[in-house]
Amino acid sequence: MATKNTQQEDTYVISPPKFATVDLYLRGIAPLVVERFSKKAELMAKMQEGPSAKSKKVREARDYDREAEDARYRSLEEWEGVNAAAFRAAMISACRLVGFKMTLAKLSTFVEADGWDKQDGVPLVRIYGKSDVYTAHTRNATGVVDVRSRPMYKDWAAKLRVRFDMDQFKTIDVVNLVSRCGLQVGIGAGRPDSKASAGCGFGLFQVVKTDDIEAIRAKFSIQ
Repeated sequence: MATKNTQQEDTYVISPPKFATVDLYLRGIAPLVVERFSKKAELMAKMQEGPSAKSKKVREARDYDREAEDARYRSLEEWEGVNAAAFRAAMISACRLVGFKMTLAKLSTFVEADGWDKQDGVPLVRIYGKSDVYTAHTRNATGVVDVRSRPMYKDWAAKLRVRFDMDQFKTIDVVNLVSRCGLQVGIGAGRPDSKASAGCGFGLFQVVKTDDIEAIRAKFSIQ
């Protein structure tokens, strides 16, 4: 007896990715303190050597201006910026405020870089505004208090380009999420969402309204 083979047609339920990009202009409403991760790791390693290691070395006077420069992110074109991952991490963290799954946001939101750091190759978002040397006490992971110098941008702005999955977010969702980042999460050292403390209120910003974009672009010479 012959058997009849029937082939069931496969059904595909995974749709192709649909992405869009939105440009947002950000205006700092609190000072932004930036610290290159590699520089922070270097300082922490020195602190962990302990007092016995210090006694065996000839200690040179600290150059706080040099330390602040070493903590800066500089692009190949010499402009200053912040690690693009800081904004993405802030967006993912802000999802807790609205009950959206952080794991989905991690796969659905991306920050496009304006350039790359000339030392580490880190993707950067350009920061517009003058930076000053900010020297303050800070507590290392070991609990030891240290003095650290970093660049501070007291009056700053940025143009943020966010690429997002349109199956997960609408444009207005992204705008509102970044707004929450600016007012509740923050970026950089001393931000409210700092893992080590409640922060210093640094790194806060607001999304610039459409009517005010041209004024901000002119003030900070944003291209």
